Amino acid sequence: MKLLRIGPAGEEVPAVLGPDGRVFALSGLTGDIDGAFLAADGTDRVRAALAAGGLPPLDPAGLRIGAPVARPGKVVCVGLNYRDHAEETGVAVPDRPVVFLKDAATVVGPYDRVLIPRGSTRTDWEVELAVVIGREARYLASPAEASDHIAGYAISNDVSEREFQLDYSAQWDLGKSCETFNPLGPWLVTPDEAGDVGSLGLRLAVNGEPRQNGDTKNMIFDVPYLVWYLSQYMVLRPGDVINTGTPAGVALGLPGRPYLRAGDTVELAIDGLGTQRQTFSQA
Repeated sequence: MKLLRIGPAGEEVPAVLGPDGRVFALSGLTGDIDGAFLAADGTDRVRAALAAGGLPPLDPAGLRIGAPVARPGKVVCVGLNYRDHAEETGVAVPDRPVVFLKDAATVVGPYDRVLIPRGSTRTDWEVELAVVIGREARYLASPAEASDHIAGYAISNDVSEREFQLDYSAQWDLGKSCETFNPLGPWLVTPDEAGDVGSLGLRLAVNGEPRQNGDTKNMIFDVPYLVWYLSQYMVLRPGDVINTGTPAGVALGLPGRPYLRAGDTVELAIDGLGTQRQTFSQA
């Protein structure tokens, strides 16, 4: 099942994409797709209503698609989680997940404009598998318990400003939390439809030129391990988002370091999770 939010920023309407490609409104079931909805088994209620044929159709033509989850409580990011990405950036492969937090207000729609910060010369891209939490995860006993706490998956672009990130502080926050720096979506794909997230192709192109072509099977720490690991150090709550890392091919690791400029277009895709497209402009 694919959940989405349609409409102007701040006025999105919750919806579901049916198996026949039609879109149906969820306004009668919930005011939004958020942590409260996910915690109350909202996806099960949508699935039942969709099967019963009781949802009104919605014509999405010409309407903006927003992030599939409203107001995440936090965005937890895992850095250097692909060996080839660690190698291209010249750092050792980590023996524990590299964890940092990103301002949740950076989350925008998958086709929204992304702003290059003032003073930036090193704005970069990162296609990532995002995990959306559906049930509170606190001190999970093992990675095997993780699946019970996952609402679904989405595409995330963990946009980064490398100078702010790497040169200005020992922390990465300055280069990760600039406004609009986390396009998410287009859909929240439930685990039953997402399939084996341990083997999904990830791709990214800039101005039509392929830059990243990876596979989640090459993660150093897989999704169940990450959810378990993070639950030992923080409470993961419904609606929280985990960005699970990016494969090789970011500007930081490419010859000439071709960082993004105003007017550049970035296109992303993950198998089964849809596509994104953003045009970058100057803040």
